[in-house]
Amino acid sequence: MSDIVIVPTGTANIASVAAAFRRLGVEPTESTRSDEIERAAGVVVPGVGAFAAAMDRVDSTRLRVALTERINEGRATLVVCVGMQLLCAASEESPGIAGLGVIDDRVERFDSEERVPQLGWNRVEPPRNSRFLEPGWAYFANSYRLRQAPDGWAAATTGYGGEFVSALERDDVLACQFHPELSGAWGARVLGRWMATTKETA
Repeated sequence: MSDIVIVPTGTANIASVAAAFRRLGVEPTESTRSDEIERAAGVVVPGVGAFAAAMDRVDSTRLRVALTERINEGRATLVVCVGMQLLCAASEESPGIAGLGVIDDRVERFDSEERVPQLGWNRVEPPRNSRFLEPGWAYFANSYRLRQAPDGWAAATTGYGGEFVSALERDDVLACQFHPELSGAWGARVLGRWMATTKETA
């Protein structure tokens, strides 16, 4: 099987994510099998759309435990857009729906005076000594965001009606609120740095 496994959340543009990895010389596969998620050198959880729909897909394919354990162990995992929001305990978008709970916080909608969704390019400011990120411009498509960095994670920030968390790093886990696969050469470098961890741990 491929070194990189993409988990189809049912809300993701799998084609663009897969194409980004092909441009880096890797042919990813798709899987919703927990044993393949466990064995994979790298796992990608993308998402576009609603928090509830993405979590329903995770739970219907019985991947909650496999994904949570993998992320808690710090194994090479990349989560994108709604995929990043799934790490949280809950989202204001979908009351009563439990996220993975890796981060004990709730995703909240941008303040009412801001146009939503935030759609387009915005500046990402990474933490000092970031493993995966560099300062630059990324493509966003989001109406909800994490306000503050959780304990134990290094956070990148972006401004949109105030500062919010645009990426998180811990061990070999990278969570991006932006879309690296749509962020040009800058995004390709982010993917390449994360992909290097999958070779180290394969």
